[in-house]
Amino acid sequence: MLRAPLLLLLTCSLLAPPSRAGGRQGGTANQGGTVDAAALGDEVKEFLGVEVAAHLADIKSLDPPPSSVLGAGSSGEYTWGTWARALAAYAELSGQRTLAGRDLARTVGEVGLLEYRLKSTRFSQLYCVLALRHFGRDLEHNAVWQSLNEEEKASWRKLLDVSAFYDPKAQKVINLPENYLGVAARIASVSYQLGLLQDRALLDGVITRAARPFAGGGLYADDAPPTGRFDRYSNEYARFVWAAAEDAGRKDVLDAVRPSLKAQMRLWWDLVQPDGYGYAWGRSLGVVSYEDTLEIVAFLARNPEFRPAPLAELAAAYYRAWNWLRRDYDVKQHKLSVFAFGRGNYSYISPDREWQQTTSFFGKAALAHVLFTEALAKENLKQFPAAIPRADLARFEFFRRGERQAGVWLVRQGPLYFTLPLTTGTKPGVADYLPAPHGLPGFAAPVEQVYPALVPFVELADGRVLVAADGADEIEPGPDGKSLRAVWRRWAVSGTKAGQLEDPHVTSEVVWRVEGSTLTREETLKSSADVTFKSWRVAVPTTAARSEVSFDSGRRRDRFVFEGGALEVSATADWPLNVSVQAAGGGPTGRGARGGVPLHLVYEARDVHLKAGEAARWRITLKAEGEAR
Repeated sequence: MLRAPLLLLLTCSLLAPPSRAGGRQGGTANQGGTVDAAALGDEVKEFLGVEVAAHLADIKSLDPPPSSVLGAGSSGEYTWGTWARALAAYAELSGQRTLAGRDLARTVGEVGLLEYRLKSTRFSQLYCVLALRHFGRDLEHNAVWQSLNEEEKASWRKLLDVSAFYDPKAQKVINLPENYLGVAARIASVSYQLGLLQDRALLDGVITRAARPFAGGGLYADDAPPTGRFDRYSNEYARFVWAAAEDAGRKDVLDAVRPSLKAQMRLWWDLVQPDGYGYAWGRSLGVVSYEDTLEIVAFLARNPEFRPAPLAELAAAYYRAWNWLRRDYDVKQHKLSVFAFGRGNYSYISPDREWQQTTSFFGKAALAHVLFTEALAKENLKQFPAAIPRADLARFEFFRRGERQAGVWLVRQGPLYFTLPLTTGTKPGVADYLPAPHGLPGFAAPVEQVYPALVPFVELADGRVLVAADGADEIEPGPDGKSLRAVWRRWAVSGTKAGQLEDPHVTSEVVWRVEGSTLTREETLKSSADVTFKSWRVAVPTTAARSEVSFDSGRRRDRFVFEGGALEVSATADWPLNVSVQAAGGGPTGRGARGGVPLHLVYEARDVHLKAGEAARWRITLKAEGEAR
């Protein structure tokens, strides 16, 4: 039975929207809904010039380096290489060689020496070698290289040694996810291009190894094989391998990666949300996904063969992502709002890397805008739409078939749009990877929390907690793309390793259906023997500021109201449900990738009995209210 008061009205204060302080952000779109390309270019250059100068002026010495810059922590990994890349990319964008009274080339050289002293690797190495290349591929005329003495040049060469994290004999990265193979390939290819790496065999070896996921027609890269962790890194990885092969003249690898990039760019385009947000699931969320959009559009600007849409439409996504990032940037604090109240981050984005997150934005935005504006000029595109064209769609994309399948369901139907992944997370039950409608207006998973976000956690008598996640044993998309069926015979178990599956002799069959603006999830459970679930729990975490409850013929309906719309939720089950609306407050479950997740609708049950061979079902319905976007 449902236990709740007859009428419940909960309110809480809306979390502050992204900062709109200062600057010209958003001013490039006119009343006709178009963006002036030249005005946008001026806005980007003006913003970066002012902000990069402010950060540069605050750094008084690099020996020792400051532990914070403008109040943001700067002692975490990748920090200084990211800064070197930002300075170099800005120098290329602006054509300036000095800023805030500093010689940019010499400053980049000094930052590289700092990273050498810190024994930094991976992205620090990549960003440093890319920063060096921004000043020219001929080292005899490269201002950074020419600012170094012989001892300093030797230190830079040692800094760029890819064997610090890549074992060329074993052809694998050392205790790292597979996406770092792309990083290794790029470090080696740019170093070889600049003449700093002489070993062609090492270069070819790392590129060939990095391209392995695409050999034989593979389209997507598993970041943690064989577990099936497919996320935004698959797209970035393909771009990295392409860039390395292009720099190294490896036509065979370019041919192998080409089908992947065509498929992945179409997928990304179908994922993009109205504000320019791309991949809505996985561990690189929030500002990273907006920066991805800048980088991906820049890549497509330079590589038209992979464009899933005309440049004018892609430019709209670029503008929306830039606009979000610019609004999120606090000009008084001189930083992105990654640690604002209600914002969640994966643990690797720690306070000591706060400054690095902001300077990463500087570098990515500067380089992206160089490539973006080159394409606009070449194609004589002076204006483009401010809104992203978003036709309705409903389709499923397989990442992997076979014994343990993986993929993603993409739906856009008026006000109902979401991304539902069936992939493996960083750990079982982590909300960001659960097969839930990520990006659905009003719904948001708490970041990096093991939490039953629209996927029940089932506790057995022995204490094991089962989760129907980490891929599926069967995936069957509907022929029209508006339904999806998945079966789990082997479950993920909370507290174990990612990809480690167990067969508890209980089968879960889930069918999702889209009808108009309504998404329904119906789950059927069957056990081969009598079993009792000690507890069963599922939650609907929302971005809503207000919750309303009503009853229709005894059936409870919860309506969550947020800026721009509402989400109505109702559920039924073959067992009694306890229902509550809970306020997350400032705790971990209240932190989302783009803002707070203050109200959670929670369904719970205890001592749920399944009889051998008999089906037990529960069903949840989510109805989106709002304008089509």
